[in-house]
This record gives sequence, structure tokens and C-alpha cells, in this order.
Amino acid sequence: MMKSIIFCCCVFLIAACGVFSTLTSTTEIGPKNSFILGEGQHGNYNVDLRNISQHALQLRLTPLEGNPQPLIAVKPKEKVSLKVEKNTKLEVVNPADAQARVELLVTGDTNLSMGYKN
Repeated sequence: MMKSIIFCCCVFLIAACGVFSTLTSTTEIGPKNSFILGEGQHGNYNVDLRNISQHALQLRLTPLEGNPQPLIAVKPKEKVSLKVEKNTKLEVVNPADAQARVELLVTGDTNLSMGYKN
């Protein structure tokens, strides 16, 4: 009985510390705008992104101290999974003249900045 109580307390403590952190979002991106996830210093995180727009989007990873990596094209209804290194931002670029929408599932370090860039 005592082992069960200790086990439950450990599971609760780990969950409360954010080890199992997830973030889900349906995000809208204006025409010719970008959505930025993870600007600044942070830990590693994983992103599952589904393009639910009618047009292609572009993804760009940029380390805090480094050059941007080549763009990744994401077609409509396509889902991509990315492992993002610490201190690296993910930019979701909407090059179209229409509103874009993405579904995001972020795991790992979810204490990330989020914002838009024109």
C-alpha cells in the first residue's frame, strides 16, 4: 500500500513539473505574414504541424546563433513532424494573399514565445 502511495505521488510530481508538457493550437496566419514559435532561449521541442489551408506554406528553422536553414514546403492537408533544437525558432511563412491555418501539437519545452512577423 505504501509503495502505491509513493508511486502515485511521484507520478503527480513529475506531471506537475511539466515533464509531460504539450501545447495544442489551431493558429491563423495573415496573408504575407509569418508565425514565430520559440524565439530566444529555450530547450528542445517537437512540433507536429498540419497545414489546413488551401495553399502551401513554408517552414524555416533558425538557430539563435546561426543562419536560417533552407525552407521546407508544406502542401495543403500535409502533416510534418519536426524536432527543434534548443534556442532555435520555427517560422511558419504564409506567402499567399489569403489567410492560412495550421494545427500545432508541441511537446517538450512548451515555455516558448509565440508571435507574428509581417
